[in-house]
Amino acid sequence: MSATDALKKALPTPVKRAIGETLDAVDRAKQWPAAALHPWRQESIRRIRALKDIHREERCFLIGNGPSLRNTDMSKLKGEFTIGLNRIFLMFPEIGFQTTYLVSINDLVIEQSAAELQTLNMPRFFSWRARKWLQPAENLHFLWTTYTGPRFSTDLTARLWEGATVTNVALQAAYYMGFQEVVLIGVDHNFVTQGKPNTTITSIGDDPNHFSGAYFGQGFRWQLPDLETSERGYRLAKKAYESAGRRVLDATVGGKLAIFPKVDYNSLF
Repeated sequence: MSATDALKKALPTPVKRAIGETLDAVDRAKQWPAAALHPWRQESIRRIRALKDIHREERCFLIGNGPSLRNTDMSKLKGEFTIGLNRIFLMFPEIGFQTTYLVSINDLVIEQSAAELQTLNMPRFFSWRARKWLQPAENLHFLWTTYTGPRFSTDLTARLWEGATVTNVALQAAYYMGFQEVVLIGVDHNFVTQGKPNTTITSIGDDPNHFSGAYFGQGFRWQLPDLETSERGYRLAKKAYESAGRRVLDATVGGKLAIFPKVDYNSLF
């Protein structure tokens, strides 16, 4: 064991945590100039500010991509405000409509879906890192999202914590746009594929974890979920919404998430 490793092992956990948080803060500080001052981000910030509270007192459905969507009558969502995530566009031809908004922040998802994501025409929100694969376009907004620094941001132009899932970023976007009620569907919070959280793997067959076997189909690279961190983000979201007199409901059919109040999907219409 090296002297450095021995020192790390000897340090009390609170000290190691403090050091880690300090290093994370330094890394975020290094990201700030481009994330705040780059012309693409400046334009995104201008556009995002125009979205502030445009849906005050309204409700939206935040659509996850779990297998439960196969047991959800999606036709009921025509005429509703909807926020889709990642590769939800695979479902558009089948359901006959596009989501009102789309959010995607994961590097692997964006890199491998860039062609489709670029050509969509609804308002779209992508991580600032996505500039590697996507070009500025009408209705395309770059968000500054980070892996570290847990918080729920009520300002979509500021730094957003990803909370290990795009759903947490979408909840922050919905809050900023003023939605009074956000209803989750397809957020199964349950994965057949198991392994160490955040590990990158390559699919070797049809995807059993999403609404379509082609979602992360054979050859697609993706990261195993970190459900514990996701739940931390969900709790922050729940507190923020409730503090503002708003609410997040979970209408996912058979979902395993136990953070938000459950509601029967069909009872909402």
